[in-house]
This record gives sequence, C-alpha cells and structure tokens, in this order.
Amino acid sequence: MNLKTFTKVAMIAAIYTAVSLVIAPIAFGPIQIRLSEALVMLPIIYFPAVWGVTIGCFITNLVGAFLALNPLGMLDALIGTFATLVAAFITYYLRNKTIKKVPLLSILAPVVLNFIFIGIELAYVFMPDNIAMGTIIFGAEVAVGEIVSVLIGYLLVMQLKKTKIFS
Repeated sequence: MNLKTFTKVAMIAAIYTAVSLVIAPIAFGPIQIRLSEALVMLPIIYFPAVWGVTIGCFITNLVGAFLALNPLGMLDALIGTFATLVAAFITYYLRNKTIKKVPLLSILAPVVLNFIFIGIELAYVFMPDNIAMGTIIFGAEVAVGEIVSVLIGYLLVMQLKKTKIFS
C-alpha cells in the first residue's frame, strides 16, 4: 500500500470514528442509526475503503466500549467489526451486479449482515432468554437505521464518483 492509499484509508477510518462518536447516543444500542455506516458504500468505487471502514468501525466500537457508550462492549468490537468487514467486501464484490444501473445487492449487503450479526449481538445481551425473537426485533431495528445510512452512502458515492478523489 503506497502512502497516498494509506492516507485515504486512514482518513476514511478517522471520519467513520469521528462521525460515530459525535452521534454516539444514536450510533449504539438496540435502536441505532450509525450514519458513519454510509461509508460502507465507498468500496463500490474504491476497494481500499474496505480497510478504512473496518478500522473505523473497530476503533469506534473499542472506544465506545471503553467509554461505556456501547452497551455491547467488547463483543461489538469483534462481531460488529467483522460484520462491517464482510459487508464492505461484499459491497465491493457485488458492485457490478446492477439492476437498472443500481448496485442493489451491494446496497443491501450491509443491511442484511447487520440485521443478522448485530441483531444476534443485541438479542444475546438484551433478550438472552429468547435469542431468536430478539434477533428479529433488534435486527429489524438495526436494519432500518442501516437502510438510512447506506442510502445516504450510495448518494454520497455517486457524487464522489464524479470527482478524482479516489483515482
């Protein structure tokens, strides 16, 4: 990785972390809108963004756990970060599979993966007696916030695609 790419990856991670921590009250917990997840759409136009959003998510979840902002604690630093990593990779790999020129599968991947992974995490913490029902309830709540984030992210990516910032 050259210095230019490294710098862009670091900037993506820093933006993800800064946005998440600024909006911490709505970025963590059973009902969340983590607007920084909009950046998970960047791999549509820039593969190294996979690493930037993953590192940003890890730092966010770690700091959130240490500052008691994240009710999932260290569990989220591992599982939540893994979900973001997988979502970013899938977003990249499905970017050319389009429906009417829209990479719908790339947009849906983070929504589905966060529904599953974060839904299970939240159910384990908040509804340990009924993980299946908790996963559906919490997963759906997380998915709604994720839909908002990825739609904003997709619109952002379409604008960034017109620039030379990721060339």
